Amino acid sequence: MQPNYEKRRQRVFLILSGIFLGTLALLNVLGISRFIDLSFEVFGYRVPMVVAVGVLPYPVTFMCTDLISELFGEKKARDMVWVGLLLNVWVIFLLWLGGVLPGFEPLDPETGAPAVDAAGRLPVFYEIRQLAFGAVAASMLAYLAAQFCDVRLFHFWKKLTGGRHLWLRNNASTMVSQIVDTTAVILITHFYANALPIVAGDPLWPQLLVFILSGYVFKLLVAAVDTGPVYLAVRYLRPYLGLRGTEEATGG
Repeated sequence: MQPNYEKRRQRVFLILSGIFLGTLALLNVLGISRFIDLSFEVFGYRVPMVVAVGVLPYPVTFMCTDLISELFGEKKARDMVWVGLLLNVWVIFLLWLGGVLPGFEPLDPETGAPAVDAAGRLPVFYEIRQLAFGAVAASMLAYLAAQFCDVRLFHFWKKLTGGRHLWLRNNASTMVSQIVDTTAVILITHFYANALPIVAGDPLWPQLLVFILSGYVFKLLVAAVDTGPVYLAVRYLRPYLGLRGTEEATGG
């Protein structure tokens, strides 16, 4: 029997977009709730590397957009990026709604806002909400710039090389888009949300540069590692989806 390629294409697109959107929602909630110290020593010199926990799953989103760009075309990749933006708005709305509805936590009699405990901390939901607001506000702007940059550059390199050298477009597009994303997220998170663990009294810009370079290097390392899985996925999925050469499943 002739395989039902249309059904297969719908299934694969649903899986890739589901991983992309699910990861995006998770990283925005985790966001800047915790920073991880990945610093290491080289020849006795300590190299600082500090990344937000929300950065850990973020490279997966770029792998998904690269696979969708390669297999389904630029338009579908752009459509998924827009859906991701709407998802960010949906997350913000739910966090806002969950905070304004009445609950059982004690309220500050003067402000009517949730009261802090003896340790000076808000209830868990409101701490997550506050951090997520800052992370999502920063990531929404950076997300649009970086993802559209990734999709556009991916197809620029694809056309330039005639569909050859997948490793080049996978890594080149990600390298540029990640520096756009990382720089925007760090600067917006600090200057808008004031949510970075900045040491008061120390020079500001060297600290911001450490956060930017740490996030960028981490994402580059993951991007380099994911080249192999992207190659294997494309090699398997092309015949599975009934695609030949550099053909894209743009219909449907």
